[in-house]
Amino acid sequence: MGNQRVYNFSAGPSMLPLEVLTRAGSEITNYQGSGMSVMEMSHRSKVFDKIFQDTKERFIRLFHVPDNYKVLFLQGGASGQFSMVPLNLIGKTGKADYAVTGNFSNIAYKEAKKYGQINLAASSEDQNHTYIPTQDQLKLDPEASYFHYCANNTIYGTEWQYVPDTGDVPLVCDMSSDFMSRVVDVSKYGIIYGGAQKNLAPAGLTIAIVREDLAGHELPYTPLIMNYKTMIDKDSMYNTPPCWCIYMLGLVMEWLEERGGVEGMEKIKHAKAQLLYDVLDDSKLFTCPAQKGSRSDMNVTFRTGNADLDAKFVSEATAAGFVNLKGHRNVGGMRASIYNAMPTEGVEKLADFIRAFDQVNG
Repeated sequence: MGNQRVYNFSAGPSMLPLEVLTRAGSEITNYQGSGMSVMEMSHRSKVFDKIFQDTKERFIRLFHVPDNYKVLFLQGGASGQFSMVPLNLIGKTGKADYAVTGNFSNIAYKEAKKYGQINLAASSEDQNHTYIPTQDQLKLDPEASYFHYCANNTIYGTEWQYVPDTGDVPLVCDMSSDFMSRVVDVSKYGIIYGGAQKNLAPAGLTIAIVREDLAGHELPYTPLIMNYKTMIDKDSMYNTPPCWCIYMLGLVMEWLEERGGVEGMEKIKHAKAQLLYDVLDDSKLFTCPAQKGSRSDMNVTFRTGNADLDAKFVSEATAAGFVNLKGHRNVGGMRASIYNAMPTEGVEKLADFIRAFDQVNG
């Protein structure tokens, strides 16, 4: 395909906006007259400090983060937060609630068990994670130190369409795969976190939004680097942060701002997803395992029910420039990840391709 870019439907690391990549490329050897790449700069330098503060301020503004929350730029991925959250929060009562609606929330649940008594507040395993439990299906422990859930399930293609009501128990949410795709009332949460490599920036940066009163109660054996209080006190600079990724996040935030911020993106992303679901629901061949009302706007999972036909679809799609559509090995089938950077045009063209495949093979 030469220099032509493909439509990359990967679940993560996923595509970044072309404008962002072009700008980063133009600045890669000499950032704004500094004579250096951002990759080479001291994280304590004035030049990088400005990148860092500007990026953080823009993130806070776009995501409407209230004053009593701190935004941290960390490492270790969302998987690191699976340990960091219980280490910092579970000490209050020694108990926590977890909802398991997919692969990553299940890993988080198992990890938390090392640190306290974990109550399985909800699970969608009975129907192979094709739905999100409703509020009245949540079995809440009033003594829980926090309630943890994952907002969007990349593998199964489901997404929480409501914010769980847990009374006074702080909500902790893994938003790795739908961060900045819809408006969030941050004040309803104790902690929101996510790895950046799906919707925000290259792999290597983890963002945590922490309500200040929840920091400083860590278990005594919490590693320094996994202590929210340490990171808040040092403004994410206890050690060298992922500088390049923070710079890239800043460029993505600028790109997002030019498109009406999170509010603008919410309209675009829902329309993109609906386009695919409509085509799939109208098709002869394809079905969507995720139940209506629980379907993800970020990861559209679908299949024909015939493994050979699925493989044929993926192979022909790849040849046509639609790459990384093979479903996760746990579930098979296909998956189109349509994060913020995927242009509407890419989704429209995929929809046309699905229609054509359906006509020829259906």
